[in-house]
Parts: sequence; C-alpha cells; structure tokens
Amino acid sequence: MRWAEGRFRLRVGVAWLVVGGLLVGSCSSSGSHHATSIPTSSTVPASTTSTTFNTYANATAGKFAAAVAGDPARVYVPNSLSNTVDVIDPATFKIINSFSVPDRPQHVVPAWDLRTLYVNSDLGNALTPIDPRTGQPGPPIPVTDPYNLYFTPDGTKAIVVPELLSALDFRDPHTFTLIKRVPLPCRYPNHMDFTADGRTAVVSCEASKQLARVDVVSMQATGVLTVGGSPQDVRLSPDGKVFYVADQDLSGVDVIDAATFTKIGFIHTGTGAHGIYPSRDTKSMYVSNRIAGTISVIDAATQQVTATWTIPHGSPDMGGVTPDGNSLWLSGRYNSEIYVIDTHTGTIRRIPVGLGPHGLCVFPQPGRISLGHTGNYR
Repeated sequence: MRWAEGRFRLRVGVAWLVVGGLLVGSCSSSGSHHATSIPTSSTVPASTTSTTFNTYANATAGKFAAAVAGDPARVYVPNSLSNTVDVIDPATFKIINSFSVPDRPQHVVPAWDLRTLYVNSDLGNALTPIDPRTGQPGPPIPVTDPYNLYFTPDGTKAIVVPELLSALDFRDPHTFTLIKRVPLPCRYPNHMDFTADGRTAVVSCEASKQLARVDVVSMQATGVLTVGGSPQDVRLSPDGKVFYVADQDLSGVDVIDAATFTKIGFIHTGTGAHGIYPSRDTKSMYVSNRIAGTISVIDAATQQVTATWTIPHGSPDMGGVTPDGNSLWLSGRYNSEIYVIDTHTGTIRRIPVGLGPHGLCVFPQPGRISLGHTGNYR
C-alpha cells in the first residue's frame, strides 16, 4: 500500500474509527530516548540560553512587519477533501470567497517575507500562491509532494517536506527550484521548528516514532532521536531551551532539550495531541488534542497544564492565534468546521466549511518573518 493511501487512513479514516468506537487506547513508547548521531563535519550549535531571550519577542501584540501593512485580516482554510480554500472574514465569521486548488491541500503557509501565502497540495504536487492583499490565488507552481513548507530563519532557502520521500527538499524561496534533496534517517516527516540560532531544524517523523536533526546551513541530517508514538507539530519554547513535540499516539507533548537533542520530559494533554501554538504574550502554549476534542493550555515556565477547553464532538487540528491574542482559530479536521476559541474563557464558536479542513492560516499576524507551516513567526 502506498503511503499516500496510508496517510489518508491516518489523518482522515482513523477519526471515523474513533467515532465508531473502534480505536483502542493510545500507544506507549518502547524506544530509546537517546539520540543517534550521524557523522558530520558541522557542529550543531547550542540554543540561546539567556534569561532575557524570548523566541517569540517579535511576534507579540502590535509588532506587525511593514510587509503586511494594509493586508486585510483573513482566515484561509484548506479543505483537503474538497480541494478548495475557504476565505473567512474574522470580523463577521463569514466565508467571503472560495476557490479550487490542486488535489489534497494540506496547509496554507506564509512566505518568509510575508508577501505571499502558499497552499500546499501534496497529491496535486503543487504550491498555489495567494496574494494576501487581494485574497486571490495565482497559477500553481509544480513541486513534488509538498505536504508542508518551511523557510530557513535567514530566508535563503525554502524547505519543502515531501513526506512520501522521507526527505527534505531545500529550494529557492522564490522560484522553488530544487537546491538539494536531503534524505532523512527516519520515515515520513511532516513538521519542524528551528533552534534559537537558526542553524538547526528538528523534524518530526510520524511513521518511525522519531525526530531528525538537520543542519540547515550544510543541508545534511546530523542525528535521529526515537521518542515513541507518532510525533507531529514541533515548537521551540519561548526561552529557546526546549522543543515541544505534540505526540499523537502518546496523548501529550514530548519535551526535547534543544542543546543535547535528548528527551527530558513529557506533558500529558489528551488523545491525538497534534498542533502547538504560543499565546500572544508567549506565556502559554496551546495544544490541540484532535481525537480527544480538547485544547490544553501549558504554562511555558512550569510546563504544567493549567486549563483544558472541550469542544464537544470536535476534532481540533491546525490553525493560529489572532493578532490581539484573544482568539485561537483551529480547523475541525473530521467535522467540516472551524473552531474559534476565546483564549480568556475557552468558549467556542463553530463555523461550517468544506470537507476535511486542515492547516488553516490566520493572516496577518505580528512577526518580522515566517518560518512556515500555518504561521510560525519570529
């Protein structure tokens, strides 16, 4: 069976098993928590550890880049099973536009310079650019299996994640011409984030229960770490010392030391832990638990869950925080709807959209640059 078919079952079909009561308890890890190094001539730099450092200091309320001046506030929703993108006005919660894109749109990703959004259609082998000033799409750009899309912190390279190839494709960030394909020592990558100095990426590989470490300057894999379960979204902590990794099958968040690339902790959140988003004040991390239908709020300083918000019969997945930090928008992966969660009260608004909504993008948001995914700003 091709992984495309397996991926369909993992991301879409398994939810119907859950609804039907066929899914049993979450998996437990039997793998090592120690990294395996791959010989390399480069040195992986340690993360910044200053007590004054804040990973998301430039993405706090009001700190918009000049590049987004005048861009209308919109929420872009890729519907993986409808092959469409719905455009929502967050002021009215209404769909104001919808357009077709190539097969299986997965995420809407802001470019590094914030001037373009890209719809990732993995089975359609295309990136569809969107002009955020008008909300209109342009001609699709041919790219092999773009399940996800990131940009190196220095802006010199795009990193397309061709999941079926178990590799990363480093490409020109404007033309998307291939620079180098980097095989990974793990299977089926999907999400990543970068160390505080911007030299190293930590990549989740959901099929082999592992994380890969990649030097983005030399463009080579430098290590692999078995964490167990099915690692998904990856986010650097506000202090830059650890990576949080949502582990779908372990029902929580793996805590990875950013300097040593070892697993040093685990935070239980809920079944199907999938997406991670920093609050606008950077004091909390929001974790979407897709199968449990809950959102967990983790205190970034103590690494403790301080609140849990429940979405009855929901499947919260990917999204982003509004510029003022008052709302968290998430796709309802298996319910053809969007959730708008009040970050003060946990109350929920539901908005019907197309089939299989996935990596929705709230745009614009504060931040100087985008590192990719649905809006990982620095």
